[in-house]
This record gives sequence, structure tokens and C-alpha cells, in this order.
Amino acid sequence: MFTGVYVIKIWKPFDYQQVLYDLTHLNEFEWTFVQAAKTDKPEIRYVFRIEFGLHCFTRGLNTHKKELWDDVPSDLLYSDSREQRIFDFNRYELSKKLPEITKELSKKKCFHTGKENFFIIELLNEQGLRQEYEVYFQVSKSQGKLKLFVQSAYIRDSNHRTSQPKKQKISFFVIAHNVKTNKKIKLPPK
Repeated sequence: MFTGVYVIKIWKPFDYQQVLYDLTHLNEFEWTFVQAAKTDKPEIRYVFRIEFGLHCFTRGLNTHKKELWDDVPSDLLYSDSREQRIFDFNRYELSKKLPEITKELSKKKCFHTGKENFFIIELLNEQGLRQEYEVYFQVSKSQGKLKLFVQSAYIRDSNHRTSQPKKQKISFFVIAHNVKTNKKIKLPPK
């Protein structure tokens, strides 16, 4: 469970060199995940409010390249009430796939990060290349409603040299059930 995450429900477009980059694909929406009935259990529906964070289409300074804020053109900056980051055109293009990716989460292999969030790896095959698009998310419950917050999404490359979290599989429906019923999600062994 997490608290205090600021989320913009409707993202304002990014204006760069008189071109508007529409972000409405990342506006909050509601989605129902359906866990199929089993012989001894009925179908279960999990209704989620799905939200996307600033990190889905922006990046921080590249510390590996010793980038400083003074190196970044001011017209590339995008801010919310918490932080300022650099608009990333590649992340922006990939973010257009995020609503559909999140709608399919229950069909994907989810992994526990060992912290209070989870991730999936979506394989993208553009120009015949295999790329791992890592999508990090948190699940919580507020006022009895389930919320899925996509924190960040990016392709791990030379700009993201930190190691990927250990891949500890966990079913999306285990996550949803435990959060809905206020059960603690066990951290994977280290």
C-alpha cells in the first residue's frame, strides 16, 4: 500500500517549438479486470482507477553523462506540483502504448520489485528489434476503491544502467485480491 502519491488526472499537452504533444492518452480511466471462475470459485471482478505518472513520458538528468540542469534547454522541461523533469520524446512515443498495456496486465507476467511496487516487461518489436519496455506500477486502495498507478515506463539502455530488479513472479490477481482484502503482499526472499 502506498500513500501521498500526487497524480494529475488530466495531463496538459507539452508545447515544444510550436508543436503540441498531446498527453490525453495518459489521462486517468477506469478498467475492470475479470478473474475467470474456477470449479469451486465464482468469477471475480476488480474495478481499478488507472493513473499514469510523470515518469512515463519524462526523464531525469543523465548522471552517467554528468548532465546538469544548466545543460538542459528550458523549453524541454515539464513539471507537476512535485518535480520538474525533462520531456523525453522516446518515452512519450512509447507511452501511447501504456493504456493498452495496462488493460492487459492480468494476462502478463508480473514481477515483484522487492519493494512496494511491481513491474512487467513488454517486448516491443519495432524495426525487427527486441526491446524490453519496463513498466513499473503500484496498487493501492483508497476509500474502498482500487487504484493502479503506473509510476514509470522505459526501455533499459545505456542511460539506465542500474540493474533490473530480481524477477520474482507474482500473479496480478494475487496483487489485486490482497490489496482489495487488505492482506499484506509478502516480499520475495532476498
